[in-house]
Amino acid sequence: MSLTEARDRYPVVDLQKRKRSLATPVIPVPEPVKPRPVPQRAAPQPKQKSARPSPLIQPKSIAGRSLIAVIAIMTFLASLTLGVVVLVRTSASDWQAEVSRELTVQIRPADGRDIEADVAAAEALLRNAPGIARARAYSLAESSQLLEPWLGSGVQLSGLPVPRLIVVNAMPDTIVDMAALKARLLTAVPTASLDDHRAFIERMRHMTRLAVLTGTTVLLLMLGATVLLVGFATRGAMASNHQIVEVLHFVGAKNRYIAGQFQRHFLRLGMRGAIIGGGAAMLVFVALRYSSAPLGATTEMELASMFGTLSLGPNGYAGMTGVIILVAAVAGMTSRWTVHRTLKTLD
Repeated sequence: MSLTEARDRYPVVDLQKRKRSLATPVIPVPEPVKPRPVPQRAAPQPKQKSARPSPLIQPKSIAGRSLIAVIAIMTFLASLTLGVVVLVRTSASDWQAEVSRELTVQIRPADGRDIEADVAAAEALLRNAPGIARARAYSLAESSQLLEPWLGSGVQLSGLPVPRLIVVNAMPDTIVDMAALKARLLTAVPTASLDDHRAFIERMRHMTRLAVLTGTTVLLLMLGATVLLVGFATRGAMASNHQIVEVLHFVGAKNRYIAGQFQRHFLRLGMRGAIIGGGAAMLVFVALRYSSAPLGATTEMELASMFGTLSLGPNGYAGMTGVIILVAAVAGMTSRWTVHRTLKTLD
């Protein structure tokens, strides 16, 4: 091996540099500390509402709105009929109470008798009779005014045999012995006749019963129409959802569950329509109660004589509320019965 090769293979180490490098300690430079990332809070997510099962029947549809309108019209007519029946019955009861306490004595003119003396004698006898509160004889002028609607005004009645009237009012809650009073009156004044208006009271009772029967018939017809209408609407709703109904039925859903879905739907529709119709009928009677004055004094007196004060009172409005509840209940029960009947054909 030559000297050059040996030098290349084994290089000469500089001992002085080696000593300085060993004497100087090597201090490691620390790496810069990186800042720890601050965790960021996630934005609050909105709470998701639990998904409710969709109703079997769509709550808002054209058929539903049409059903509400028809039920409202029928409830309005039924409530209006009920209100008129209540007014007529109340007025008839007032008429009967007034007429039953009132008697009429008619004294006919006769040859050889002084009609003025007969009127005075009969009036005195009636005032002293037991159970009689007041007796008042009509004068000749007042009797003429009673005949004016038939004979006209300006007719001289002095030469005509016009009977004289005595209006008698009985005491309240007192029963007058009509047979004894009539016998005493005929003894004192043979040309007198006593009328206790029994025939008029019987006719009034018959008219009242007829009005109540008519109102009840109209109410039953309205309820029957409601049953038919809701039945057809239920069948239509089942026909439009027949696939869903069949699937629910065959997978084991009870008929009570399916019928309950339809019942709640039509109960809501029936209640909405009944409230609209019944509320409108109540507003009509409230308006009549406070708008009779502008019609004139004569018209107001005629209405008062026929229907009383046009005020239903608590019983009338309670009856209308009952009609509203009845119509809604009929709608719900009819729907339930129709669904049960239809589902039985699938078994």
